[in-house]
Amino acid sequence: MNPYILFLLLFALGLGTTTTFASSHWLLAWMGLEINTLAIIPLMTQLHHPRAVEAATKYFLIQATAAAMLLFASVSNAWLTGQWDIHHMHHPFPTTLIILALALKIGLAPLHGWMPEVLQGLNLTTGLILSTWQKLAPFSLMLQIQTPNPTLLISLGLLSTLIGGWGGLNQTQLRKILAYSSIAHLGWMVLILQFSPSLTLLTLLIYITMTFSLFISFKMNHSTSINTLATSWAKAPALTSIIPLILLSLGGLPPLTGFMPKWLILQELTKQDLTPAATLAALSALLSLYFYLRLSYAMALTISPNNIIGTLPWRYSTKQLALPLAMSAAMTLSLLPLTPATLALFTL
Repeated sequence: MNPYILFLLLFALGLGTTTTFASSHWLLAWMGLEINTLAIIPLMTQLHHPRAVEAATKYFLIQATAAAMLLFASVSNAWLTGQWDIHHMHHPFPTTLIILALALKIGLAPLHGWMPEVLQGLNLTTGLILSTWQKLAPFSLMLQIQTPNPTLLISLGLLSTLIGGWGGLNQTQLRKILAYSSIAHLGWMVLILQFSPSLTLLTLLIYITMTFSLFISFKMNHSTSINTLATSWAKAPALTSIIPLILLSLGGLPPLTGFMPKWLILQELTKQDLTPAATLAALSALLSLYFYLRLSYAMALTISPNNIIGTLPWRYSTKQLALPLAMSAAMTLSLLPLTPATLALFTL
């Protein structure tokens, strides 16, 4: 892709997200989301592959449906309350419809069906943008909405954690596994959204850091399926020793960073007398941990066949993404001791 066109598209991505961040009017927020959608579709189709075109078409249709629902709900809210302001959401009908529209945009269960198929048709760089940056604008709107019905968000969160864990169990493609991982982590964020918005924001930032590390690692390793992970040691031994730790951090094992948000969310749910929801969320984390362990086993404890037909590839060196990977991997693996300082920073 032409560098000038690439710069223009990335600028439009940033502009759309910033517009949604800065808006207090529903029409302006809707415009920011639409700019975001229109900017990422050319990035999806830059490979000119049938799977990429199919993924971009599915993504466009889903986002257009969610945008139409959002616009209809905001118009209904303005008709019922006389206000276009995002903070004035008091009627249950437009509030519920807007939450469902935003859930469709970010891929929350049971509106998650498009997420694995779309992510499978993209390359790892565009998939990283879809899994991280595209979540920011809808979440900024969800953080501003005062939900009159807390059961809706709790149901969406628990369903997402369960489906995100179950869906990734029998997958062999890394991008689909990462899609179900995204669904499960979004469920944890939505589960605590109405009780502690600062904790939701902390969980989102930690998830973005861990996912960035994993996508960059797979990109440097040229891995798209579980079978290709077995050849990782021959290509990049140092990277192969780091990726299982990043995977276990995503699974939420102590003493890695991914344990921090799960621990704090379970603690907050228990304080809110939601012990059954906390127990179900903790059990669903075991499902996600299983396929993270499966990936770690395929990478660290298996050896690919080395015969005349299939030989190990010669190791190569690439330095273009080494610095961002080193920084994000360090945060992914070692932020847990800084939990008190992090909490103090997010509660200011």
